[in-house]
Amino acid sequence: QVQLVESGGGLVQAGNSLRLSCAASGRTFDTYVMGWFRQAPGKEREFVAAINGAGERTLYADSVKGRFTISRDNAENTVYLQMNSLKPEDTAVYYCAAGRPAYARSWYWNSSYNYWGQGTQVTVSS
Repeated sequence: QVQLVESGGGLVQAGNSLRLSCAASGRTFDTYVMGWFRQAPGKEREFVAAINGAGERTLYADSVKGRFTISRDNAENTVYLQMNSLKPEDTAVYYCAAGRPAYARSWYWNSSYNYWGQGTQVTVSS
C-alpha cells in the first residue's frame, strides 16, 4: 500500500512558477513509476508527466513540454513537478500517482497507476 500526499498548489499569475510536491509512504518508492495528472472542471483527467523509478527517464504531455519538469528524490520518497511559464489553461486539480506499468507507452494511462493522492488545486490567473 502506498499513500500519496500532494502539496504546493495555489493561485499564481500567468507567467509565474509553482513547484508541486508529492510525498509517498512505504519502503518501495523507488520501484514505482510516478506520474502527475490534472483535471480541469468539466474535463477528463489528463496525463501531465511521469518518471521511472530510478529517475532516469521522463515523459511529458505535449502541452507542458519545455515548461514543466518532473523529478524525484528517492531518499525522501518525494516526487516533484516544477511548473514554469504557467498559463491560465494549466488551471486544474493536480494529482500524483504511483504504479508499475510494464511499458513506457502505458505511462500516459490513468489505468496504469494503482495509487492516487487527493489532489492539489492550481489556479493561474490571466
